[in-house]
Amino acid sequence: MNALKSYRIGDTTISKIPELLLTDFGPHVLFPQIEDGVLANHPGWAASGTINPETGNVILSVHTWLVKSPKYTILIDTGIGNDKHRPAIPVMDHLNEPYLDRLAAAGVEEPEAVDYVLITHLHADHVGWNTRWKQGRWIPTFPNACYVFSALEQSYCAGLAHADERVNAARAKANLGIPMRTPTRGVYEDSVEPIIEAGRAKLIDIDGSKIIDGISFYSTAGHSIDHASIVLESKGERAVFGGDVLHHPLEIYRPDLATMFCEFPDAALRSRRWLLEFAAESGIMYFSSHFPVTSAGRITRRNGEYIWEFE
Repeated sequence: MNALKSYRIGDTTISKIPELLLTDFGPHVLFPQIEDGVLANHPGWAASGTINPETGNVILSVHTWLVKSPKYTILIDTGIGNDKHRPAIPVMDHLNEPYLDRLAAAGVEEPEAVDYVLITHLHADHVGWNTRWKQGRWIPTFPNACYVFSALEQSYCAGLAHADERVNAARAKANLGIPMRTPTRGVYEDSVEPIIEAGRAKLIDIDGSKIIDGISFYSTAGHSIDHASIVLESKGERAVFGGDVLHHPLEIYRPDLATMFCEFPDAALRSRRWLLEFAAESGIMYFSSHFPVTSAGRITRRNGEYIWEFE
């Protein structure tokens, strides 16, 4: 599995670093509220390569976006990671993937070369390669990088991990209601806490502010308590990394569909609608976290309906 084609946004190059394909989700599993026959009645909603024609299952990708500018080497989300104990998610349990080799093939020959790791949210398939197991403990995979993520989400996940008052405080501050689910147990302890203990974390408010040159975090809460979409600007061009606001192109046509993974479904729906409108109005390039094939493309609007096209 090799890195796919690269994209240019201004003077910045963006490349996909694949980790894993997920092929076992039926549409009714991923989208519990989907009606029977939707895909059969609307074949245009199933872009080529996003549905297995033999099984009818949706196809999802887990990957990282490598962003290289003249100033910085950046990773956006870090996938599942190797050796992680995930008994509740068998497909992610104790992986042994050549992720770092793929990263090297894309031009990052040593993990020390990464300047920033930007994280949309703290779920198991977005923070796993934050750390790796070495000499009996979890250490930062990218030891020179500044890991940037939500202060609110960190506090919430820390509270869940340690069963303390931070949970209720974070829920009150987020004001999203009672969650339908909580993040996978163990993820904070092995993939986030070691980053903080190593002094490599930069905890931020998700408010649209510019974090580093050309990079801003926008609030798209709902899938997680303080999920962020990351906007890159370079030489007058823009891209958005949507994290898990959208899991599959089907949601572009049916934004009312919530996935089984969304913690706060009503807020997730608001964020999907906002992001679809933002992408369609601006013409911005969209880089997804879980769409298969190239995983990148554009969202447009035609006759009142949003449309997806891979690049």
